[in-house]
Amino acid sequence: MIIAIDGPAGSGKSTIARYLADTLGFVFMNTGSFYRGVTLAYLRAHGGGKDGSDAVHNGLDDEAAMTAFARSVPLDYREGRLYIGDEDVDVLLRSDAVEALVAPLSGIVPVRHAMNEKIRKAAEGQNIVCEGRDMTTVVFPHADYKFFLDASAEERAKRRYEQGTSSLSLAEIEQSIRERDEIDRNKKEGSLKIAEDAVYIDTSHLTIKDVCDMIISKIHL
Repeated sequence: MIIAIDGPAGSGKSTIARYLADTLGFVFMNTGSFYRGVTLAYLRAHGGGKDGSDAVHNGLDDEAAMTAFARSVPLDYREGRLYIGDEDVDVLLRSDAVEALVAPLSGIVPVRHAMNEKIRKAAEGQNIVCEGRDMTTVVFPHADYKFFLDASAEERAKRRYEQGTSSLSLAEIEQSIRERDEIDRNKKEGSLKIAEDAVYIDTSHLTIKDVCDMIISKIHL
């Protein structure tokens, strides 16, 4: 069974999906981690540090080279964490360097095709809860259950700020989120949108348990 969850950055998708997977005994899959993992690997390949910082590159204009690179990165998903080869890089995937590059990288259509192949392969034969931005529309259009989680930009920025993973101010994080939303909504493929058969939930003023209870009430095991 596949339970697919979409929504913008900071809407609570990862937290809700992980909680839901634990509750149902399913595998949690944060599909955005695949893109972040490729971004981190790319930054490291261009002189970036452990978290990708201080990389020197000429942008992402060569789509063929970027796609070949994306296919070559040995990504693996184990127990809800992303690995590059045998290295658990999950804690590094939300560094400021990765945050700054992951949206334009994920907007490269052939790269998305390569990542979708990796994601579908990782999901084969499993009961999973997956989340991202085009899970219900592109990656798993025939998912058994579809949900779209949303929240105001202000609330999402506050959540990200309170995670303590960024050196940016609250105002800077909010601006970054609004810019990320604009990019995600206007991608050539895999843009952020609500599937016609997805259940929409605004999480702005709901607890994790509230949202999970709402989702579980729609699922028939």
